[in-house]
Amino acid sequence: MKSFIKINPSDNVAVALQPLAKGTVIELDNSTFTLTEDIMQGHKFALKNLKPGDSIIKYGNPIGRATTEISAGSWIHTHNLKTGLGDLLTYTYNKTITELPHREPKFFQGYRRKSGGVGVRNEIWIIPTVGCVNNVASAIERATQKYMTDQIDGVCAFPHPYGCSQMGDDQNNTRQILADLVNHPNAGGVLVLGLGCENSNIDELKKFIGDYDPERVRFLVAQECENEISDGIETVKELISYASSFKREPISASELVIGMKCGGSDGLSGITANPCVGAFSDRLISTGGSIHAMEELVKLAGGIVAGRVSVLAEGDAAARKDIKFLAPLPVFNADGSVK
Repeated sequence: MKSFIKINPSDNVAVALQPLAKGTVIELDNSTFTLTEDIMQGHKFALKNLKPGDSIIKYGNPIGRATTEISAGSWIHTHNLKTGLGDLLTYTYNKTITELPHREPKFFQGYRRKSGGVGVRNEIWIIPTVGCVNNVASAIERATQKYMTDQIDGVCAFPHPYGCSQMGDDQNNTRQILADLVNHPNAGGVLVLGLGCENSNIDELKKFIGDYDPERVRFLVAQECENEISDGIETVKELISYASSFKREPISASELVIGMKCGGSDGLSGITANPCVGAFSDRLISTGGSIHAMEELVKLAGGIVAGRVSVLAEGDAAARKDIKFLAPLPVFNADGSVK
């Protein structure tokens, strides 16, 4: 296994793939040097001697400037590196477009819902409208595991602390997220469990859910039940019976809707998870599939795309008329100058 990686041929730093001890001899690009200090996993070390003001090159692009003399084999971090960004407001971006090879259509064994969506799982979901009924939802989840059939992948509750004492966008965002869960095609059946007196009660939530299949989506108000757990168990049993009628069938990858989530970034995510997600996206798109965009979320929820907003606009995106952004994002040449 490699102990470090130089990501781009033009880089003047390498990344430690495992902890490297002071004194370790590095042989790379026909040169040999010794680490002058311990290098932690995921951290950078210099591949050449650098002077104050020199650009630190990683991924083939400058990520900042040296603030002091840095010898080959030294650790590079915030103590000797500063950003190259300044008060620059204009820049140009030379975009490189990579054509994806066309791939033959791919298929997966999935579940087709009446709504038109396709799922990769066939589960029963219990969605509380408010945190006050979390324990009830969890009790129903535990009690109904024994009723699962071979066609059901799981019975899952989604407890959360929201649904009451919220206002404005905060409240509506919660309702929209809960409605999106109700409409998610991985759920073959859904029990929406309400308390009855919460702000985001079932009647309010239905406005966000939109049209639904009454066989697939059932509602239960705890305050209207003599025994809400018992009633919930019976409802889930009926949902299991309904959802068990769904069978896996070949579905084109072009119908897959994939959600991307950015987790916490560290020194390795840019050379591991991010490229992996990118490669997967390329492969999916080349088969005719699509990546889950915010516009699709809005459309699925019955909303209207009123505009497109970005914090920063990189390169040519700054000239686009269909997006709004706070500021353009500068792009630099390898020598630190602005492209």
